[in-house]
Amino acid sequence: MLRRGSQALRRFSTGRVYFKSKLKLALIGQSLFGQEVYSHLCKEGHRVVGVFTVPDKDGKADPLALAAEKDGTPVFKLPKWRVKGKTIKEVAEAYRSVGAELNVLPFCTQFIPMDIIDSPKHGSIIYHPSILPRHRGASAINWTLIMGDKKAGFSVFWADDGLDTGPILLQRSCDVEPNDTVDALYNRFLFPEGIKAMVEAVQLIADGKAPRIPQPEEGATYEGIQKKENAEISWDQSAEVLHNWIRGHDKVPGAWTEINGQMVTFYGSTLLNSSVPPGEPLEIKGAKKPGLVTKNGLVLFGNDGKALMVRNLQFEDGKMIPASQYFSAGETSVVELTAEEVKVAETIKDIWAGILSNVPVIEDSTDFFKSGASSMDVARLVEEIRQKCGGLQLQNEDVYMATKFEDFIQKVVRKLRGEDQEVELVVDYISKEVNEMMVKMPYQCFINGQFTDADDGKTYDTINPTDGSTIGKVSYASLADVDKAVAAAKDAFENGEWGRMNARERGRLMYRLADLLEENQEELATIEALDSGAVYTLALKTHIGMSVQTFRYFAGWCDKIQGSTIPINQARPNRNLTFTKKEPLGVCAIIIPWNYPLMMLAWKSAACLAAGNTLVLKPAQVTPLTALKFAELSVKAGFPKGVINIIPGSGGIAGQRLSEHPDIRKLGFTGSTPIGKQIMKSCAVSNLKKVSLELGGKSPLIIFNDCELDKAVRMGMGAVFFNKGENCIAAGRLFVEESIHDEFVTRVVEEIKKMKIGDPLDRSTDHGPQNHKAHLEKLLQYCETGVKEGATLVYGGRQVQRPGFFMEPTVFTDVEDYMYLAKEESFGPIMVISKFQNGDVDGVLQRANNTEFGLASGVFTRDINKAMYVSEKLEAGTVFINTYNKTDVAAPFGGVKQSGFGKDLGEEALNEYLKTKTVTLEY
Repeated sequence: MLRRGSQALRRFSTGRVYFKSKLKLALIGQSLFGQEVYSHLCKEGHRVVGVFTVPDKDGKADPLALAAEKDGTPVFKLPKWRVKGKTIKEVAEAYRSVGAELNVLPFCTQFIPMDIIDSPKHGSIIYHPSILPRHRGASAINWTLIMGDKKAGFSVFWADDGLDTGPILLQRSCDVEPNDTVDALYNRFLFPEGIKAMVEAVQLIADGKAPRIPQPEEGATYEGIQKKENAEISWDQSAEVLHNWIRGHDKVPGAWTEINGQMVTFYGSTLLNSSVPPGEPLEIKGAKKPGLVTKNGLVLFGNDGKALMVRNLQFEDGKMIPASQYFSAGETSVVELTAEEVKVAETIKDIWAGILSNVPVIEDSTDFFKSGASSMDVARLVEEIRQKCGGLQLQNEDVYMATKFEDFIQKVVRKLRGEDQEVELVVDYISKEVNEMMVKMPYQCFINGQFTDADDGKTYDTINPTDGSTIGKVSYASLADVDKAVAAAKDAFENGEWGRMNARERGRLMYRLADLLEENQEELATIEALDSGAVYTLALKTHIGMSVQTFRYFAGWCDKIQGSTIPINQARPNRNLTFTKKEPLGVCAIIIPWNYPLMMLAWKSAACLAAGNTLVLKPAQVTPLTALKFAELSVKAGFPKGVINIIPGSGGIAGQRLSEHPDIRKLGFTGSTPIGKQIMKSCAVSNLKKVSLELGGKSPLIIFNDCELDKAVRMGMGAVFFNKGENCIAAGRLFVEESIHDEFVTRVVEEIKKMKIGDPLDRSTDHGPQNHKAHLEKLLQYCETGVKEGATLVYGGRQVQRPGFFMEPTVFTDVEDYMYLAKEESFGPIMVISKFQNGDVDGVLQRANNTEFGLASGVFTRDINKAMYVSEKLEAGTVFINTYNKTDVAAPFGGVKQSGFGKDLGEEALNEYLKTKTVTLEY
């Protein structure tokens, strides 16, 4: 009955010095959560003197037992603690032998006698996944969702002789999102924060600071474990209540209803916020309105007229199918296996036998789960098949969809043959009649060749900066979506058609994509105007036009990426050949800004794809729409699934996960310097992934008195006001020679007054709205700071009094070197002018270089010697002479100092996405 795991006497300290009080602990419980609590407590210096857990199951030890045994901690595997209400004597003796001062119960399914609970000096503390006194009892997370609670959380409480009634030590809570599942809540909050809280609670006890707050009886509820017969859906309720019932019962025991005389269980519920898609009606017993089987799932209706959707259905025999396939579920015929496929089937049978060690013989009718497999075994099955079957990549869901061995083999064979692939891309659009055309904008995540809702169903509004109206709701990618996208990109690179494709064919696809971008340029430019506020005519020429050029340029590079042969010293009589190969890196992440949404995508992704990589791209949260339209066009161009993945969402969630993800080998980022530093740190700490950064700028433009003044005025204005000033290389500070300073300023103001500010879709508009409201507010604050510091506001500095996020083009003079305006980038239509003394070339150079940024710079002068001297001395990645904003797809672009490193465009950009391999052979 009593079994103690192996242990070894520890003779050495860990080397860590602890200053806080520490305790001797007994950990009672099981699971991965218990293992993590154990590990963290040990790291904090507490001494776990004994682990009391459950016996091995099918020869497998519990994760908590494994971790403790590895450390040499005494482990006791107990089938039970008491018989006929009394504590088993040898169990009690074994427990008391370890001399614990506190019992810690992170997750425990066994009943622990009160004499054990009260035995230690400090008693016992328990983790419970609800905000007590609400949802006492088992299945607390499920009941949190079933009851529609807006808050979830956990409690760490002092054990007493009641059922989850002991005094509270600490509690933590979080919001429940509309489409949260049990797994989502657990993984996002209850698991990671629960571990931290258990460690914190133990330390509070050790320090004598742990409270004992009596639980109130007001608001107390108790719910037991739900049984299958009690989980039937009652249909005369609102869509939200139905959704809560289904998601609260997800996985176990499963909410069910009767369809065509058969019990059918629903999984994967989300509230449907968009319009109901077309589908085929499905009569459901008790429901007042038939469900709809659509391409995305089964739509169900509440008594309030609102709808929800479920993704998967399970029948009485255990078979699970996508809800979208309800009417075609029985149409799949049995496929005959080739000799090669028979070998694969035999390999998979061996894998099943290894997992289901309790099953004597694996037969066609053997059911994976009914034979004792768990969710952990699903992950093992998928990974073993990948390793032993030539990289065949299955999803966990494939196992749940085909639980019997015969069905599973049929699914595997269809996947091997490519028969399970979607033959047609399904796209849901935000559609708008605008700019004399119907604009159709995808709004979902694009992962593995398909548009799909975010895993948790979350969306956000994308805003039209021209009037502040909502264009539509866009999927808000979760961590799970990032992981799916990376997995898809990794599979496409390692196992897919893309990784085997020759370079010339890769170039052909990129040329085709460039053609499609050009064919759809009016729609793409219109989307840029709607989503980013770009003036349509500029978007047509620059945002879209340069994107087309970029893809064509790099398409031409695909079959011209070459290594070299290198003569080396040879040890006679042997002869050697040494050569280098340029190879793709693998999965690359790309994070782009909001000022040129499509063009920044093109600058980075074209080089990335030309080099043979796959990519996961996160567009800026405020401008996702052209990136998603690009994804649609990439499918039409013929790019294999998984090569291009687009995940709209926040930088803090999706972007951070990309920078930390261990399967990503390169990250390209354009954005602010502070975020760039954080990304670089995350990339280094995670897996030392390669990084290229194009960051902030404060580009100086020096205008000498011997310049062509008309041209300097015109191009100086373009250097500042181009694209509403939302331009990474914008001239952040103009240095104008004293003798022409006043005339230059006068002419600039005269020209500004001629500029038309208005609707970016109006062909006569010169200046559109700023990209988003928060940016406009930042620019207005920037101007206020300039005035307070003593700079002269010559023109503008205010918001235009009309709907939307419009700002007047602005001019400041008398800007001294110490001022905020002289040091910080505005990223808006603000011209910052400083005067310099006639003839003081070196002096103005010193002032121009007195910045931590070094993205671009410029000089206007008729003196070629002066121009070349200044260009040599300016500390910037690009120098413009008698021009500005003149970038080209063949010319490398990037900064120095805190403006980043690495290049976009030109041949050098390819090197950012390639690695060099040296090969030496002897003959």
